[in-house]
Amino acid sequence: METYLRAGLAIYNAGEFHAAHDAWEDYWLDLDSGTADERFLHGLIQFTAVVHHTTDSNWTGIRGLAESAAAYLGDLPEEYRGVDVETVRSYLRAVRDDPEYVERVAPPRLTDDGAVLRPDDLDFEESAVAALVFAEEFGYDESVLERAIEFARTDLDAGDEGSRFITFVMDFVRQPENRALIFQRLAQHVERREFRETDVDGLFE
Repeated sequence: METYLRAGLAIYNAGEFHAAHDAWEDYWLDLDSGTADERFLHGLIQFTAVVHHTTDSNWTGIRGLAESAAAYLGDLPEEYRGVDVETVRSYLRAVRDDPEYVERVAPPRLTDDGAVLRPDDLDFEESAVAALVFAEEFGYDESVLERAIEFARTDLDAGDEGSRFITFVMDFVRQPENRALIFQRLAQHVERREFRETDVDGLFE
């Protein structure tokens, strides 16, 4: 869970509030209903929806989401899995009581053991989760990222920590201003690697 949690926190703190929930949602759906982890992720998912919908000025919808999210987080400890839950709860309760609060007070950053997590702080596996989220959010071919992640893991297993696939996947997450160019180069390297592996396989058929 830690990998998905940290990826979502970093995406949220990068200002991509809508995308953040995607890092948590698939994992959350497999959790048993009512468990602490399930309520925790459910509350965070609805919290990011509250923040995302502040641009809609749909005060009734925002109030309902804030109330629901606060309820899911209600009986968790003040800090859960390193996240400052109490700060999130306090914000949600303020929005529940006055939805226009979102226009006056910026939403809190989400912390991991007291630190505000950014994309630059993610390791490779966490970056892999974030890369697929960003690909879906911004319309990049997810299959290219999936193959690149496979190649990166293969290289890591072989002891190649300097693999270009590792670098490209992490740069795709960390450099939004260069994301289109990074993806283009990554796609080229994926195509070359696939061609090379197909060519080698053909020698043994």
